Amino acid sequence: MTTLAGQAGLEKSLSDSEKKKVLFLICSVLLFSVMNGTMFMIAVPDIALSFSLTPSQVSWVVTGYIVIYAIGALMYGKLADIYPLKTLLTIGLSFFASGSILGFFAPNFEIVVLARIIQAAGASSIVALVFIVPTRYFQEERGRVLGIVSSTMAFASGVGPVIGGFVAGVLNWQFLFLISALVIFAIPFFWLWMPKEEKKEGKVDVFGAALIALAVAALMLFITMFNWWFFVSSIGFFGLFAGRTLSSDNPFIRPDLFKNVPFRTTIIAGFLAIMTMFGMMLMLPLMLSEVNDLNTLFIGLTIFPAAMAAAFIGKVAGRLTEQRGAKQVVYIAFALMMIGFMLLSTFIGSPAWVIGLVVIICYIAFPFLQTGTATLISTSLPRNEIGIGMGIYNLFNFMSGAIGGAIIGKALDYDSGVLLNPFSFAQGHAMMYSNVFIGLAVLTVLNALYFNRAFRKSG
Repeated sequence: MTTLAGQAGLEKSLSDSEKKKVLFLICSVLLFSVMNGTMFMIAVPDIALSFSLTPSQVSWVVTGYIVIYAIGALMYGKLADIYPLKTLLTIGLSFFASGSILGFFAPNFEIVVLARIIQAAGASSIVALVFIVPTRYFQEERGRVLGIVSSTMAFASGVGPVIGGFVAGVLNWQFLFLISALVIFAIPFFWLWMPKEEKKEGKVDVFGAALIALAVAALMLFITMFNWWFFVSSIGFFGLFAGRTLSSDNPFIRPDLFKNVPFRTTIIAGFLAIMTMFGMMLMLPLMLSEVNDLNTLFIGLTIFPAAMAAAFIGKVAGRLTEQRGAKQVVYIAFALMMIGFMLLSTFIGSPAWVIGLVVIICYIAFPFLQTGTATLISTSLPRNEIGIGMGIYNLFNFMSGAIGGAIIGKALDYDSGVLLNPFSFAQGHAMMYSNVFIGLAVLTVLNALYFNRAFRKSG
Protein backbone atom coordinates (compact mmCIF):
# COMPACT_ATOMS: atom_id res chain seq x y z
CA MET A 1 0.00 0.00 0.00
CA THR A 2 1.18 3.50 -0.76
CA THR A 3 2.21 5.81 2.04
CA LEU A 4 0.97 9.39 2.15
CA ALA A 5 4.45 10.61 1.19
CA GLY A 6 4.57 8.17 -1.71
CA GLN A 7 1.11 9.26 -2.80
CA ALA A 8 2.15 12.91 -2.71
CA GLY A 9 5.16 12.07 -4.86
CA LEU A 10 2.91 10.27 -7.33
CA GLU A 11 0.62 13.31 -7.57
CA LYS A 12 3.50 15.72 -8.23
CA SER A 13 4.89 13.46 -10.97
CA LEU A 14 2.10 14.34 -13.41
CA SER A 15 3.32 16.34 -16.39
CA ASP A 16 1.47 19.41 -17.66
CA SER A 17 0.17 17.38 -20.60
CA GLU A 18 -1.15 14.65 -18.29
CA LYS A 19 -2.80 17.23 -16.03
CA LYS A 20 -4.59 18.79 -19.01
CA LYS A 21 -5.90 15.37 -20.05
CA VAL A 22 -7.17 14.58 -16.54
CA LEU A 23 -8.81 18.01 -16.26
CA PHE A 24 -10.49 17.65 -19.66
CA LEU A 25 -11.73 14.19 -18.69
CA ILE A 26 -13.27 15.11 -15.34
CA CYS A 27 -14.92 18.22 -16.78
CA SER A 28 -16.37 16.19 -19.64
CA VAL A 29 -18.08 13.65 -17.39
CA LEU A 30 -19.13 16.40 -14.96
CA LEU A 31 -20.88 18.12 -17.85
CA PHE A 32 -23.01 15.02 -18.48
CA SER A 33 -23.69 14.49 -14.77
CA VAL A 34 -25.03 18.01 -14.17
CA MET A 35 -26.88 18.20 -17.50
CA ASN A 36 -28.62 14.93 -16.68
CA GLY A 37 -30.37 16.57 -13.74
CA THR A 38 -31.39 19.80 -15.48
CA MET A 39 -32.49 18.12 -18.73
CA PHE A 40 -35.02 15.91 -17.00
CA MET A 41 -36.59 18.77 -15.06
CA ILE A 42 -37.70 20.16 -18.42
CA ALA A 43 -39.02 16.74 -19.51
CA VAL A 44 -41.20 16.06 -16.44
CA PRO A 45 -44.45 17.32 -18.08
CA ASP A 46 -43.83 15.12 -21.14
CA ILE A 47 -43.17 12.06 -18.96
CA ALA A 48 -46.40 12.70 -17.05
CA LEU A 49 -48.30 12.92 -20.34
CA SER A 50 -46.74 9.71 -21.70
CA PHE A 51 -47.84 7.61 -18.72
CA SER A 52 -50.95 9.59 -17.65
CA LEU A 53 -49.44 10.49 -14.28
CA THR A 54 -50.44 12.96 -11.58
CA PRO A 55 -47.90 15.63 -10.49
CA SER A 56 -47.17 13.72 -7.26
CA GLN A 57 -46.47 10.52 -9.18
CA VAL A 58 -44.20 12.02 -11.85
CA SER A 59 -42.27 13.97 -9.20
CA TRP A 60 -40.48 10.71 -8.34
CA VAL A 61 -38.45 11.14 -11.53
CA VAL A 62 -36.77 14.09 -9.79
CA THR A 63 -37.23 13.13 -6.12
CA GLY A 64 -35.77 9.62 -6.43
CA TYR A 65 -32.79 10.98 -8.33
CA ILE A 66 -32.06 13.75 -5.79
CA VAL A 67 -32.26 11.39 -2.79
CA ILE A 68 -29.82 8.83 -4.22
CA TYR A 69 -27.58 11.56 -5.65
CA ALA A 70 -27.18 13.16 -2.20
CA ILE A 71 -26.42 9.84 -0.49
CA GLY A 72 -24.02 8.79 -3.24
CA ALA A 73 -22.03 12.02 -2.97
CA LEU A 74 -21.33 11.23 0.70
CA MET A 75 -20.54 7.55 0.11
CA TYR A 76 -18.13 8.06 -2.78
CA GLY A 77 -16.40 10.82 -0.82
CA LYS A 78 -15.68 8.41 2.03
CA LEU A 79 -14.56 5.64 -0.32
CA ALA A 80 -12.15 8.05 -2.06
CA ASP A 81 -10.07 8.21 1.14
CA ILE A 82 -9.32 4.50 0.68
CA TYR A 83 -9.82 3.35 -2.92
CA PRO A 84 -8.26 4.65 -6.20
CA LEU A 85 -10.28 7.39 -7.87
CA LYS A 86 -10.32 5.77 -11.30
CA THR A 87 -11.73 2.56 -9.81
CA LEU A 88 -14.56 4.46 -8.15
CA LEU A 89 -15.21 6.51 -11.29
CA THR A 90 -15.32 3.34 -13.40
CA ILE A 91 -17.97 1.89 -11.08
CA GLY A 92 -19.90 5.17 -11.06
CA LEU A 93 -19.83 5.68 -14.81
CA SER A 94 -20.91 2.06 -15.35
CA PHE A 95 -23.96 2.62 -13.14
CA PHE A 96 -24.68 5.94 -14.87
CA ALA A 97 -24.54 4.44 -18.36
CA SER A 98 -26.50 1.31 -17.34
CA GLY A 99 -29.31 3.40 -15.87
CA SER A 100 -29.34 5.57 -18.98
CA ILE A 101 -29.67 2.60 -21.34
CA LEU A 102 -32.38 1.06 -19.15
CA GLY A 103 -34.30 4.35 -19.16
CA PHE A 104 -34.16 4.66 -22.94
CA PHE A 105 -35.88 1.29 -23.34
CA ALA A 106 -38.17 1.65 -20.28
CA PRO A 107 -41.64 0.18 -21.07
CA ASN A 108 -43.40 1.76 -18.06
CA PHE A 109 -43.03 4.49 -15.46
CA GLU A 110 -41.74 2.16 -12.72
CA ILE A 111 -38.76 1.26 -14.90
CA VAL A 112 -38.17 4.95 -15.65
CA VAL A 113 -37.90 5.67 -11.90
CA LEU A 114 -35.62 2.64 -11.42
CA ALA A 115 -33.43 3.87 -14.27
CA ARG A 116 -33.18 7.32 -12.70
CA ILE A 117 -32.16 5.78 -9.36
CA ILE A 118 -29.44 3.71 -11.05
CA GLN A 119 -28.33 6.83 -12.92
CA ALA A 120 -28.08 8.76 -9.66
CA ALA A 121 -26.06 5.97 -8.00
CA GLY A 122 -23.48 6.48 -10.74
CA ALA A 123 -23.72 10.21 -11.48
CA SER A 124 -23.14 11.04 -7.81
CA SER A 125 -19.65 9.54 -8.09
CA ILE A 126 -18.74 12.21 -10.61
CA VAL A 127 -19.79 15.27 -8.61
CA ALA A 128 -18.23 13.75 -5.47
CA LEU A 129 -14.88 12.84 -6.97
CA VAL A 130 -14.22 15.76 -9.34
CA PHE A 131 -13.85 18.03 -6.30
CA ILE A 132 -11.25 15.64 -4.88
CA VAL A 133 -9.17 15.45 -8.07
CA PRO A 134 -7.86 19.06 -7.77
CA THR A 135 -6.76 18.48 -4.17
CA ARG A 136 -4.97 15.25 -5.11
CA TYR A 137 -3.37 15.99 -8.50
CA PHE A 138 -3.29 19.80 -8.73
CA GLN A 139 -1.89 20.92 -5.37
CA GLU A 140 -0.18 24.03 -6.75
CA GLU A 141 -3.11 24.98 -9.01
CA ARG A 142 -5.98 23.86 -6.79
CA GLY A 143 -7.88 27.16 -6.86
CA ARG A 144 -7.60 27.54 -10.64
CA VAL A 145 -8.79 23.98 -11.27
CA LEU A 146 -11.68 24.27 -8.82
CA GLY A 147 -12.67 27.44 -10.70
CA ILE A 148 -12.74 25.50 -13.98
CA VAL A 149 -14.81 22.74 -12.33
CA SER A 150 -17.28 25.33 -11.02
CA SER A 151 -17.46 26.91 -14.50
CA THR A 152 -18.29 23.52 -15.99
CA MET A 153 -21.11 23.03 -13.50
CA ALA A 154 -22.51 26.49 -14.26
CA PHE A 155 -22.29 25.91 -18.01
CA ALA A 156 -24.00 22.50 -17.72
CA SER A 157 -26.76 23.99 -15.56
CA GLY A 158 -27.41 26.66 -18.19
CA VAL A 159 -27.20 24.53 -21.31
CA GLY A 160 -29.03 21.50 -19.84
CA PRO A 161 -32.56 22.94 -20.04
CA VAL A 162 -31.89 24.21 -23.58
CA ILE A 163 -30.69 20.82 -24.81
CA GLY A 164 -33.39 19.02 -22.84
CA GLY A 165 -36.16 21.15 -24.30
CA PHE A 166 -34.81 20.77 -27.85
CA VAL A 167 -34.30 16.99 -27.72
CA ALA A 168 -37.64 16.31 -25.99
CA GLY A 169 -39.42 18.57 -28.46
CA VAL A 170 -37.81 17.34 -31.68
CA LEU A 171 -37.43 13.65 -30.77
CA ASN A 172 -38.77 12.29 -27.47
CA TRP A 173 -37.94 12.60 -23.76
CA GLN A 174 -36.50 9.04 -23.76
CA PHE A 175 -33.65 10.26 -25.98
CA LEU A 176 -32.43 12.29 -23.00
CA PHE A 177 -31.39 8.97 -21.45
CA LEU A 178 -29.41 8.18 -24.60
CA ILE A 179 -27.40 11.41 -24.30
CA SER A 180 -26.34 10.48 -20.75
CA ALA A 181 -25.34 6.96 -21.86
CA LEU A 182 -22.41 8.50 -23.77
CA VAL A 183 -20.38 8.65 -20.52
CA ILE A 184 -19.54 4.96 -21.02
CA PHE A 185 -16.94 6.01 -23.63
CA ALA A 186 -14.98 7.92 -20.96
CA ILE A 187 -14.07 4.81 -18.92
CA PRO A 188 -11.09 3.65 -21.05
CA PHE A 189 -9.59 7.15 -20.91
CA PHE A 190 -9.74 7.19 -17.11
CA TRP A 191 -7.59 4.05 -17.09
CA LEU A 192 -5.22 5.51 -19.69
CA TRP A 193 -4.81 9.03 -18.32
CA MET A 194 -5.35 8.97 -14.56
CA PRO A 195 -2.41 8.09 -12.30
CA LYS A 196 -2.07 4.61 -10.92
CA GLU A 197 -3.04 4.43 -7.24
CA GLU A 198 -3.18 1.62 -4.76
CA LYS A 199 -5.69 0.98 -2.01
CA LYS A 200 -4.83 2.91 1.13
CA GLU A 201 -5.09 1.64 4.67
CA GLY A 202 -8.51 1.82 6.25
CA LYS A 203 -11.94 0.27 6.04
CA VAL A 204 -15.51 1.48 5.78
CA ASP A 205 -18.01 1.04 8.60
CA VAL A 206 -20.71 -0.54 6.44
CA PHE A 207 -23.35 -0.58 9.17
CA GLY A 208 -22.69 3.08 9.99
CA ALA A 209 -22.83 3.92 6.28
CA ALA A 210 -26.22 2.17 5.99
CA LEU A 211 -27.60 4.10 8.99
CA ILE A 212 -26.50 7.50 7.69
CA ALA A 213 -27.81 6.62 4.22
CA LEU A 214 -31.25 5.77 5.65
CA ALA A 215 -31.22 8.92 7.80
CA VAL A 216 -30.37 11.15 4.84
CA ALA A 217 -32.87 9.40 2.56
CA ALA A 218 -35.67 9.89 5.10
CA LEU A 219 -34.71 13.54 5.62
CA MET A 220 -34.60 14.24 1.87
CA LEU A 221 -37.98 12.55 1.40
CA PHE A 222 -39.41 14.67 4.21
CA ILE A 223 -38.06 17.85 2.60
CA THR A 224 -39.46 16.99 -0.84
CA MET A 225 -42.75 15.38 0.25
CA PHE A 226 -43.34 16.96 3.68
CA ASN A 227 -44.50 13.69 5.22
CA TRP A 228 -43.80 13.84 8.98
CA TRP A 229 -43.25 10.08 9.21
CA PHE A 230 -40.11 10.55 7.15
CA PHE A 231 -38.93 13.24 9.57
CA VAL A 232 -39.48 10.98 12.58
CA SER A 233 -37.70 8.12 10.79
CA SER A 234 -34.79 10.42 9.95
CA ILE A 235 -34.34 11.44 13.59
CA GLY A 236 -34.42 7.79 14.60
CA PHE A 237 -31.78 6.75 12.08
CA PHE A 238 -29.59 9.77 12.93
CA GLY A 239 -29.83 8.73 16.59
CA LEU A 240 -28.75 5.19 15.77
CA PHE A 241 -25.93 6.54 13.62
CA ALA A 242 -24.74 8.78 16.49
CA GLY A 243 -24.72 5.78 18.83
CA ARG A 244 -22.81 3.71 16.29
CA THR A 245 -20.30 6.54 15.75
CA LEU A 246 -19.56 6.89 19.48
CA SER A 247 -19.19 3.14 20.02
CA SER A 248 -17.19 2.22 16.91
CA ASP A 249 -13.40 2.20 16.75
CA ASN A 250 -13.62 3.07 13.05
CA PRO A 251 -16.76 5.20 12.57
CA PHE A 252 -18.00 6.14 9.10
CA ILE A 253 -17.63 9.83 10.06
CA ARG A 254 -15.23 10.73 12.86
CA PRO A 255 -16.98 12.99 15.45
CA ASP A 256 -13.91 15.21 15.86
CA LEU A 257 -14.23 16.22 12.20
CA PHE A 258 -16.81 18.81 13.23
CA LYS A 259 -14.51 20.16 15.96
CA ASN A 260 -12.43 21.58 13.13
CA VAL A 261 -13.65 25.22 13.16
CA PRO A 262 -12.74 26.19 9.55
CA PHE A 263 -14.39 23.01 8.25
CA ARG A 264 -17.52 23.42 10.39
CA THR A 265 -17.85 27.13 9.58
CA THR A 266 -17.49 26.55 5.83
CA ILE A 267 -20.05 23.73 5.88
CA ILE A 268 -22.63 25.88 7.72
CA ALA A 269 -21.99 29.07 5.71
CA GLY A 270 -21.98 27.11 2.45
CA PHE A 271 -25.23 25.39 3.39
CA LEU A 272 -26.99 28.72 4.00
CA ALA A 273 -25.51 30.34 0.89
CA ILE A 274 -26.44 27.46 -1.44
CA MET A 275 -29.93 27.44 0.11
CA THR A 276 -30.47 31.07 -0.89
CA MET A 277 -28.95 30.54 -4.36
CA PHE A 278 -31.17 27.56 -5.13
CA GLY A 279 -34.14 29.44 -3.75
CA MET A 280 -33.39 32.26 -6.20
CA MET A 281 -33.00 29.81 -9.10
CA LEU A 282 -36.32 28.17 -8.25
CA MET A 283 -38.14 31.52 -8.01
CA LEU A 284 -36.88 33.01 -11.26
CA PRO A 285 -38.90 30.83 -13.69
CA LEU A 286 -42.01 31.22 -11.54
CA MET A 287 -41.59 34.99 -11.35
CA LEU A 288 -40.87 35.39 -15.08
CA SER A 289 -43.94 33.30 -15.89
CA GLU A 290 -46.33 34.99 -13.46
CA VAL A 291 -45.10 38.58 -13.41
CA ASN A 292 -43.59 38.93 -16.92
CA ASP A 293 -45.96 36.47 -18.61
CA LEU A 294 -43.15 34.62 -20.42
CA ASN A 295 -43.42 31.11 -21.84
CA THR A 296 -40.86 28.34 -21.20
CA LEU A 297 -38.71 29.24 -24.22
CA PHE A 298 -38.35 32.92 -23.30
CA ILE A 299 -37.77 32.08 -19.63
CA GLY A 300 -34.84 29.93 -20.72
CA LEU A 301 -33.51 32.64 -23.03
CA THR A 302 -33.74 35.20 -20.21
CA ILE A 303 -31.73 33.08 -17.77
CA PHE A 304 -29.30 31.53 -20.28
CA PRO A 305 -26.91 34.56 -20.52
CA ALA A 306 -26.51 34.53 -16.74
CA ALA A 307 -25.56 30.84 -16.74
CA MET A 308 -23.02 31.47 -19.52
CA ALA A 309 -21.56 34.44 -17.63
CA ALA A 310 -21.13 32.22 -14.58
CA ALA A 311 -19.36 29.65 -16.73
CA PHE A 312 -16.84 32.19 -18.04
CA ILE A 313 -16.26 33.82 -14.64
CA GLY A 314 -15.14 30.53 -13.04
CA LYS A 315 -11.54 30.99 -14.22
CA VAL A 316 -11.49 34.42 -12.61
CA ALA A 317 -12.73 32.92 -9.34
CA GLY A 318 -10.01 30.28 -9.48
CA ARG A 319 -7.28 32.81 -10.20
CA LEU A 320 -8.45 35.09 -7.37
CA THR A 321 -8.52 32.11 -5.00
CA GLU A 322 -4.84 31.51 -5.68
CA GLN A 323 -3.91 35.20 -5.48
CA ARG A 324 -6.12 36.53 -2.65
CA GLY A 325 -7.12 33.41 -0.73
CA ALA A 326 -10.33 31.39 -0.49
CA LYS A 327 -11.94 33.48 2.27
CA GLN A 328 -11.72 36.66 0.20
CA VAL A 329 -13.38 34.87 -2.72
CA VAL A 330 -16.24 33.77 -0.45
CA TYR A 331 -16.70 37.40 0.66
CA ILE A 332 -16.93 38.42 -3.02
CA ALA A 333 -19.64 35.78 -3.49
CA PHE A 334 -21.61 37.13 -0.52
CA ALA A 335 -21.35 40.69 -1.88
CA LEU A 336 -22.55 39.66 -5.35
CA MET A 337 -25.44 37.68 -3.86
CA MET A 338 -26.56 40.55 -1.65
CA ILE A 339 -26.42 43.08 -4.52
CA GLY A 340 -28.16 40.72 -6.93
CA PHE A 341 -31.00 39.86 -4.52
CA MET A 342 -31.55 43.54 -3.68
CA LEU A 343 -31.67 44.52 -7.36
CA LEU A 344 -34.08 41.68 -8.19
CA SER A 345 -36.33 42.83 -5.35
CA THR A 346 -36.19 46.40 -6.67
CA PHE A 347 -36.68 45.74 -10.40
CA ILE A 348 -39.44 43.11 -10.24
CA GLY A 349 -42.01 43.92 -12.89
CA SER A 350 -39.43 45.47 -15.21
CA PRO A 351 -38.98 44.18 -18.80
CA ALA A 352 -37.46 40.71 -19.09
CA TRP A 353 -34.17 42.03 -20.51
CA VAL A 354 -33.66 44.11 -17.34
CA ILE A 355 -34.27 41.06 -15.15
CA GLY A 356 -31.87 39.09 -17.37
CA LEU A 357 -29.09 41.62 -16.74
CA VAL A 358 -29.68 41.65 -12.97
CA VAL A 359 -29.73 37.86 -12.80
CA ILE A 360 -26.19 37.81 -14.19
CA ILE A 361 -24.96 39.36 -10.92
CA CYS A 362 -26.61 36.57 -8.90
CA TYR A 363 -25.36 33.78 -11.13
CA ILE A 364 -21.72 34.87 -11.25
CA ALA A 365 -21.69 34.61 -7.45
CA PHE A 366 -22.03 30.84 -7.78
CA PRO A 367 -18.51 29.99 -9.07
CA PHE A 368 -16.99 32.38 -6.49
CA LEU A 369 -18.96 30.67 -3.72
CA GLN A 370 -18.23 27.13 -4.86
CA THR A 371 -14.55 27.67 -5.62
CA GLY A 372 -13.95 29.47 -2.32
CA THR A 373 -15.81 27.03 -0.09
CA ALA A 374 -14.42 23.90 -1.79
CA THR A 375 -10.88 25.28 -1.41
CA LEU A 376 -11.47 26.05 2.29
CA ILE A 377 -12.76 22.50 2.86
CA SER A 378 -9.77 20.90 1.14
CA THR A 379 -7.22 23.04 2.99
CA SER A 380 -8.79 22.70 6.44
CA LEU A 381 -8.57 18.89 6.61
CA PRO A 382 -5.70 16.38 6.68
CA ARG A 383 -5.12 14.53 3.41
CA ASN A 384 -6.67 11.28 4.62
CA GLU A 385 -9.97 13.02 5.47
CA ILE A 386 -10.44 15.22 2.39
CA GLY A 387 -12.66 12.61 0.71
CA ILE A 388 -15.20 12.33 3.52
CA GLY A 389 -14.95 16.11 4.07
CA MET A 390 -15.87 16.76 0.44
CA GLY A 391 -18.59 14.12 0.70
CA ILE A 392 -20.15 15.97 3.65
CA TYR A 393 -19.75 19.26 1.76
CA ASN A 394 -21.62 17.89 -1.28
CA LEU A 395 -24.28 16.26 0.90
CA PHE A 396 -25.02 19.54 2.68
CA ASN A 397 -25.16 21.34 -0.67
CA PHE A 398 -27.80 18.95 -2.00
CA MET A 399 -29.83 19.11 1.20
CA SER A 400 -29.64 22.91 1.24
CA GLY A 401 -30.93 23.04 -2.32
CA ALA A 402 -33.91 20.87 -1.43
CA ILE A 403 -34.59 22.81 1.78
CA GLY A 404 -34.27 26.13 -0.08
CA GLY A 405 -36.81 24.97 -2.63
CA ALA A 406 -39.24 23.85 0.08
CA ILE A 407 -38.92 27.11 2.06
CA ILE A 408 -39.35 29.28 -1.04
CA GLY A 409 -42.40 27.25 -2.07
CA LYS A 410 -44.01 27.98 1.31
CA ALA A 411 -42.94 31.64 1.30
CA LEU A 412 -44.54 32.21 -2.09
CA ASP A 413 -47.86 30.97 -0.70
CA TYR A 414 -47.88 33.78 1.86
CA ASP A 415 -48.93 37.20 0.63
CA SER A 416 -48.85 39.86 3.35
CA GLY A 417 -49.87 42.72 1.07
CA VAL A 418 -46.99 44.78 2.50
CA LEU A 419 -44.01 45.79 0.33
CA LEU A 420 -40.77 45.60 2.34
CA ASN A 421 -38.47 47.22 -0.23
CA PRO A 422 -39.08 51.01 -0.27
CA PHE A 423 -37.30 51.33 -3.65
CA SER A 424 -39.49 48.78 -5.43
CA PHE A 425 -42.55 49.63 -7.51
CA ALA A 426 -43.87 46.05 -7.44
CA GLN A 427 -47.61 45.70 -7.36
CA GLY A 428 -50.05 42.87 -6.75
CA HIS A 429 -48.52 39.41 -6.65
CA ALA A 430 -45.13 40.84 -7.64
CA MET A 431 -44.86 42.32 -4.13
CA MET A 432 -44.54 38.83 -2.68
CA TYR A 433 -41.55 38.03 -4.93
CA SER A 434 -39.95 41.35 -4.00
CA ASN A 435 -40.30 40.56 -0.29
CA VAL A 436 -38.78 37.08 -0.66
CA PHE A 437 -35.75 38.49 -2.47
CA ILE A 438 -35.31 41.01 0.36
CA GLY A 439 -35.40 38.07 2.77
CA LEU A 440 -32.66 36.30 0.78
CA ALA A 441 -30.52 39.46 0.89
CA VAL A 442 -30.92 39.78 4.67
CA LEU A 443 -30.04 36.09 5.18
CA THR A 444 -26.92 36.58 3.04
CA VAL A 445 -25.78 39.52 5.19
CA LEU A 446 -26.30 37.50 8.40
CA ASN A 447 -24.46 34.54 6.87
CA ALA A 448 -21.49 36.75 5.90
CA LEU A 449 -21.33 38.16 9.45
CA TYR A 450 -21.37 34.63 10.91
CA PHE A 451 -18.64 33.49 8.48
CA ASN A 452 -16.44 36.48 9.35
CA ARG A 453 -16.93 36.16 13.10
CA ALA A 454 -16.30 32.40 13.18
CA PHE A 455 -13.03 32.68 11.25
CA ARG A 456 -11.87 35.63 13.35
CA LYS A 457 -12.45 33.64 16.56
CA SER A 458 -10.60 30.63 15.16
CA GLY A 459 -7.57 32.82 14.47
